[in-house]
Amino acid sequence: MVKEYSNGEITVVWKPDLCIHSGICVKMLPQVYKPKELPWLTPGNAGTEELKVQIAHCPSGALSWKPVVTA
Repeated sequence: MVKEYSNGEITVVWKPDLCIHSGICVKMLPQVYKPKELPWLTPGNAGTEELKVQIAHCPSGALSWKPVVTA
């Protein structure tokens, strides 16, 4: 199952089946990734560029992003 979370500019895509729980996301952006809360991922708590940099550090590829498409 794939889950998506948007900040209005990009959509963060999380593939839980790929996640190895390295914790890099939580360490880099603790204001965004809060595994003990629901929703656990709140991309509005960081800037788009910060999110892109953090996602690039995901070792398993469980996190990716795509632009928000507007009509």
